[in-house]
Amino acid sequence: MLTRDDVLAAQERIRGHVRRTPVIAVDPATSNLWLKCEFLQLAGVFKTRGAVNRILTGLETGTLDPAIGVVAASGGNAGLAHAYAAARVGVAATVFVPQTAPAVKVARLREYGATVRQVGQEYAEAYLAAVDFAGTAGALFCHAYDQPEIAAGAGTIGEEILTDVPDVDTIVVAVGGGGLFAGIAAAAEGRARVVAVEPERIPTLHSALQAGQPVDVAVSGVAADSLGARRIGSIAFDVARRTRPVSVLVDDEAILAARTALWQDHRMAVEHGAAAAYAGLTSNAYRPAPDERVAVVICGANTDPGTLA
Repeated sequence: MLTRDDVLAAQERIRGHVRRTPVIAVDPATSNLWLKCEFLQLAGVFKTRGAVNRILTGLETGTLDPAIGVVAASGGNAGLAHAYAAARVGVAATVFVPQTAPAVKVARLREYGATVRQVGQEYAEAYLAAVDFAGTAGALFCHAYDQPEIAAGAGTIGEEILTDVPDVDTIVVAVGGGGLFAGIAAAAEGRARVVAVEPERIPTLHSALQAGQPVDVAVSGVAADSLGARRIGSIAFDVARRTRPVSVLVDDEAILAARTALWQDHRMAVEHGAAAAYAGLTSNAYRPAPDERVAVVICGANTDPGTLA
């Protein structure tokens, strides 16, 4: 069971290795809306927090051989986080990504010194190849979202929000495999509600809540490179059953519009998955009460800025 204690332990472990990102008021004079600027995180993505926590835990427990290193599967962002974290602490990293992974993310993986292997068309295929590699090479397997250290590291975002805006009522997060949601919901449990926003074309958590268990979903749409898990992780599902988030869906048009708005209104250059949480508000999929204090996590910047024009 993932709890706030796990998040607090992660916060202490990763201190000094990750960036404490700002929470900004959309309108300091009148607004009850804040944006958590996690797209400014090292490696451009929230997943750096969980990656550092997983790798440091592996070194502490002796389950990670620095010479063999770590292996991760990713649509791009988890790989970037683990490649960056591994380079920071001096261990090797091998990252499996689908052949459809954005070129900008593949190039950055190599810049961080990772060995990149492109396999299949979806994250699930890269995942199976990474698991096989972990078994044969002895590398420490780092899941993109469904490991306690990964989710707890992501949960430190929630701790920062609740420190900076202690009377926040609601935290809005995007959901793919659910590591970010699980960590923040565990951190905020009993202190703030969580709104879980998913693309209509990849409803992992929404479908699991309807079915009463994690189920496979089809993967497609503009946010598939970062939110393209085939099913919600078991940790996220357990946390969801315990904390009962508000689950909403947004279509691709809403995500595109929210991404454009973040750039035009706030000069935030973010990827589609990061814009999904904001789309939950701009599309009215979630409508806060007039006096509700809301923080939205803007979680990743690994995108081609040319597509913002």
